[in-house]
Amino acid sequence: MAREIEIKLRLKDVKQLRAGLKRIGARLTSGGTGRVHEWNTVFDTPGQQLRRRRQLLRIRVETPDGRRSERAKKATQAALLTFKGPDGGTRGRAGKSQDKRHKVREEIELRVENAAALAQIFERLGMRAAVYYEKYRTTFRLPQSKPWAKGLLIELDETPIGNFVELEGPPRAIDRAAKALGFSKKDYILKNYLRLNAEQCLQRGVKVGDMVFQKRK
Repeated sequence: MAREIEIKLRLKDVKQLRAGLKRIGARLTSGGTGRVHEWNTVFDTPGQQLRRRRQLLRIRVETPDGRRSERAKKATQAALLTFKGPDGGTRGRAGKSQDKRHKVREEIELRVENAAALAQIFERLGMRAAVYYEKYRTTFRLPQSKPWAKGLLIELDETPIGNFVELEGPPRAIDRAAKALGFSKKDYILKNYLRLNAEQCLQRGVKVGDMVFQKRK
Protein backbone atom coordinates (compact mmCIF):
# COMPACT_ATOMS: atom_id res chain seq x y z
CA MET A 1 0.00 0.00 0.00
CA ALA A 2 1.35 3.40 -1.00
CA ARG A 3 1.76 5.74 1.95
CA GLU A 4 2.02 9.48 2.34
CA ILE A 5 4.04 10.59 5.37
CA GLU A 6 4.27 14.34 5.91
CA ILE A 7 4.02 17.35 8.18
CA LYS A 8 3.33 21.02 7.62
CA LEU A 9 5.09 23.96 9.25
CA ARG A 10 3.64 27.46 9.28
CA LEU A 11 6.04 30.10 8.00
CA LYS A 12 6.48 33.59 9.39
CA ASP A 13 9.26 34.57 7.00
CA VAL A 14 9.68 33.01 3.55
CA LYS A 15 13.03 34.72 3.05
CA GLN A 16 14.30 33.11 6.23
CA LEU A 17 13.18 29.69 4.98
CA ARG A 18 14.91 30.21 1.64
CA ALA A 19 18.10 31.15 3.47
CA GLY A 20 17.79 27.96 5.51
CA LEU A 21 17.23 25.88 2.38
CA LYS A 22 20.34 27.38 0.81
CA ARG A 23 22.32 26.69 3.97
CA ILE A 24 21.47 22.97 3.97
CA GLY A 25 22.03 22.65 0.21
CA ALA A 26 18.43 22.22 -0.97
CA ARG A 27 17.90 22.50 -4.73
CA LEU A 28 14.88 23.05 -6.97
CA THR A 29 13.49 19.85 -8.47
CA SER A 30 12.82 21.40 -11.90
CA GLY A 31 14.15 24.10 -14.17
CA GLY A 32 13.04 27.71 -14.24
CA THR A 33 11.65 29.08 -11.01
CA GLY A 34 10.34 25.68 -9.93
CA ARG A 35 7.12 27.43 -8.88
CA VAL A 36 3.92 25.64 -9.90
CA HIS A 37 0.32 26.77 -9.57
CA GLU A 38 -2.07 24.06 -8.40
CA TRP A 39 -5.83 24.15 -8.93
CA ASN A 40 -7.49 21.40 -6.89
CA THR A 41 -11.04 20.06 -7.18
CA VAL A 42 -12.21 17.72 -4.42
CA PHE A 43 -15.10 15.43 -5.34
CA ASP A 44 -17.61 13.82 -3.02
CA THR A 45 -21.13 12.39 -2.97
CA PRO A 46 -24.06 14.71 -2.18
CA GLY A 47 -24.09 13.22 1.32
CA GLN A 48 -20.32 13.70 1.73
CA GLN A 49 -19.74 10.00 2.24
CA LEU A 50 -16.04 10.22 1.36
CA ARG A 51 -15.42 12.98 3.89
CA ARG A 52 -17.25 10.98 6.55
CA ARG A 53 -14.98 8.02 5.82
CA ARG A 54 -11.92 10.32 5.98
CA GLN A 55 -11.27 9.72 2.28
CA LEU A 56 -10.37 12.25 -0.39
CA LEU A 57 -10.77 12.14 -4.17
CA ARG A 58 -9.04 15.02 -5.92
CA ILE A 59 -8.22 16.25 -9.42
CA ARG A 60 -5.21 18.57 -9.49
CA VAL A 61 -4.28 20.71 -12.51
CA GLU A 62 -0.71 22.00 -12.38
CA THR A 63 0.71 24.91 -14.36
CA PRO A 64 4.52 25.36 -14.30
CA ASP A 65 6.39 28.59 -13.67
CA GLY A 66 3.73 29.99 -11.37
CA ARG A 67 1.19 30.91 -14.08
CA ARG A 68 -2.28 30.62 -12.66
CA SER A 69 -4.23 27.63 -13.95
CA GLU A 70 -7.63 27.84 -15.60
CA ARG A 71 -10.10 27.45 -12.75
CA ALA A 72 -12.92 25.92 -14.77
CA LYS A 73 -13.32 22.21 -14.21
CA LYS A 74 -13.93 21.98 -17.98
CA ALA A 75 -10.24 22.58 -18.62
CA THR A 76 -8.97 19.88 -20.96
CA GLN A 77 -5.38 19.83 -19.74
CA ALA A 78 -3.66 16.90 -18.10
CA ALA A 79 -4.08 16.42 -14.37
CA LEU A 80 -3.09 14.37 -11.35
CA LEU A 81 -5.78 12.16 -9.81
CA THR A 82 -5.29 11.42 -6.13
CA PHE A 83 -7.12 9.17 -3.68
CA LYS A 84 -6.28 9.43 0.01
CA GLY A 85 -7.60 7.34 2.84
CA PRO A 86 -6.97 6.73 6.54
CA ASP A 87 -5.15 3.82 8.17
CA GLY A 88 -1.84 4.36 6.43
CA GLY A 89 1.53 4.00 8.07
CA THR A 90 3.26 1.45 10.25
CA ARG A 91 0.55 -0.53 12.00
CA GLY A 92 0.61 -2.22 15.35
CA ARG A 93 -1.37 -5.23 16.52
CA ALA A 94 -4.45 -3.10 17.09
CA GLY A 95 -4.32 -1.99 13.45
CA LYS A 96 -3.57 1.64 14.25
CA SER A 97 -0.66 3.69 13.01
CA GLN A 98 2.23 3.77 15.47
CA ASP A 99 3.52 7.08 14.08
CA LYS A 100 1.74 9.88 15.93
CA ARG A 101 4.20 12.68 15.15
CA HIS A 102 3.54 12.67 11.42
CA LYS A 103 0.50 12.62 9.20
CA VAL A 104 0.30 9.17 7.63
CA ARG A 105 -2.29 8.22 5.02
CA GLU A 106 -2.86 5.79 2.21
CA GLU A 107 -2.24 7.56 -1.11
CA ILE A 108 -2.83 6.41 -4.68
CA GLU A 109 -1.98 8.73 -7.58
CA LEU A 110 -1.99 8.57 -11.37
CA ARG A 111 -1.72 10.98 -14.26
CA VAL A 112 -4.70 11.50 -16.54
CA GLU A 113 -4.77 13.23 -19.93
CA ASN A 114 -8.03 15.16 -19.61
CA ALA A 115 -9.22 16.71 -16.35
CA ALA A 116 -12.58 17.70 -17.85
CA ALA A 117 -13.41 14.18 -19.04
CA LEU A 118 -12.51 12.72 -15.67
CA ALA A 119 -14.71 15.27 -13.88
CA GLN A 120 -17.58 14.33 -16.17
CA ILE A 121 -17.12 10.65 -15.29
CA PHE A 122 -17.32 11.45 -11.58
CA GLU A 123 -20.45 13.52 -12.16
CA ARG A 124 -22.10 10.72 -14.14
CA LEU A 125 -21.43 8.47 -11.15
CA GLY A 126 -23.40 10.84 -8.92
CA MET A 127 -20.48 12.77 -7.46
CA ARG A 128 -19.96 16.51 -7.44
CA ALA A 129 -17.22 19.08 -7.00
CA ALA A 130 -17.44 19.62 -3.24
CA VAL A 131 -14.69 22.20 -2.79
CA TYR A 132 -11.95 24.00 -4.70
CA TYR A 133 -8.61 25.13 -3.38
CA GLU A 134 -5.45 26.52 -4.91
CA LYS A 135 -1.88 27.24 -4.01
CA TYR A 136 1.56 27.91 -5.44
CA ARG A 137 4.15 25.22 -4.72
CA THR A 138 7.94 25.23 -5.10
CA THR A 139 9.60 21.86 -4.51
CA PHE A 140 13.14 21.24 -3.29
CA ARG A 141 15.31 18.18 -2.68
CA LEU A 142 18.58 17.76 -0.85
CA PRO A 143 21.61 16.54 -2.84
CA GLN A 144 22.75 12.92 -2.99
CA SER A 145 25.66 13.89 -0.77
CA LYS A 146 23.12 13.84 2.07
CA PRO A 147 21.99 10.17 2.01
CA TRP A 148 19.83 10.64 5.10
CA ALA A 149 17.50 12.81 2.99
CA LYS A 150 16.79 10.18 0.32
CA GLY A 151 13.10 10.30 -0.60
CA LEU A 152 12.51 13.62 1.18
CA LEU A 153 10.59 16.44 -0.52
CA ILE A 154 10.65 19.98 0.85
CA GLU A 155 7.70 21.94 -0.53
CA LEU A 156 7.15 25.66 -0.08
CA ASP A 157 3.41 26.33 -0.32
CA GLU A 158 1.95 29.81 -0.82
CA THR A 159 -1.75 29.57 0.01
CA PRO A 160 -4.68 31.94 0.57
CA ILE A 161 -4.39 31.23 4.32
CA GLY A 162 -0.67 31.84 4.61
CA ASN A 163 2.69 30.31 3.74
CA PHE A 164 3.75 26.83 4.81
CA VAL A 165 6.55 24.37 4.23
CA GLU A 166 5.55 20.75 3.80
CA LEU A 167 8.05 17.97 4.48
CA GLU A 168 7.19 14.60 2.93
CA GLY A 169 9.21 11.41 3.10
CA PRO A 170 10.78 9.07 5.67
CA PRO A 171 9.96 10.10 9.27
CA ARG A 172 13.60 10.44 10.35
CA ALA A 173 14.40 12.59 7.34
CA ILE A 174 11.38 14.80 8.08
CA ASP A 175 12.50 15.33 11.68
CA ARG A 176 16.11 16.02 10.73
CA ALA A 177 15.19 18.49 7.99
CA ALA A 178 12.69 20.31 10.24
CA LYS A 179 15.36 20.72 12.91
CA ALA A 180 17.93 21.91 10.37
CA LEU A 181 15.46 24.57 9.21
CA GLY A 182 14.94 25.82 12.76
CA PHE A 183 11.69 24.07 13.71
CA SER A 184 10.84 21.72 16.57
CA LYS A 185 8.29 18.92 16.87
CA LYS A 186 5.85 21.26 18.63
CA ASP A 187 5.64 23.20 15.35
CA TYR A 188 4.36 20.17 13.40
CA ILE A 189 0.92 20.56 11.80
CA LEU A 190 -0.90 17.35 10.79
CA LYS A 191 -4.11 18.93 9.46
CA ASN A 192 -4.76 19.30 5.76
CA TYR A 193 -5.33 22.65 4.07
CA LEU A 194 -9.09 22.23 3.92
CA ARG A 195 -9.26 21.76 7.68
CA LEU A 196 -6.93 24.71 8.29
CA ASN A 197 -9.04 26.87 5.96
CA ALA A 198 -12.25 25.86 7.76
CA GLU A 199 -10.75 26.71 11.14
CA GLN A 200 -9.58 30.11 9.91
CA CYS A 201 -13.03 30.88 8.45
CA LEU A 202 -14.68 30.01 11.75
CA GLN A 203 -12.22 32.20 13.64
CA ARG A 204 -13.05 35.11 11.36
CA GLY A 205 -16.77 34.46 11.65
CA VAL A 206 -17.27 33.87 7.92
CA LYS A 207 -18.87 31.02 6.03
CA VAL A 208 -16.56 28.10 5.29
CA GLY A 209 -15.97 27.89 1.57
CA ASP A 210 -13.36 27.37 -1.12
CA MET A 211 -9.73 28.19 -0.38
CA VAL A 212 -8.87 30.44 -3.32
CA PHE A 213 -6.99 33.66 -3.93
CA GLN A 214 -9.16 36.74 -4.23
CA LYS A 215 -6.77 38.54 -6.57
CA ARG A 216 -4.50 37.31 -9.31
CA LYS A 217 -0.83 36.95 -8.41
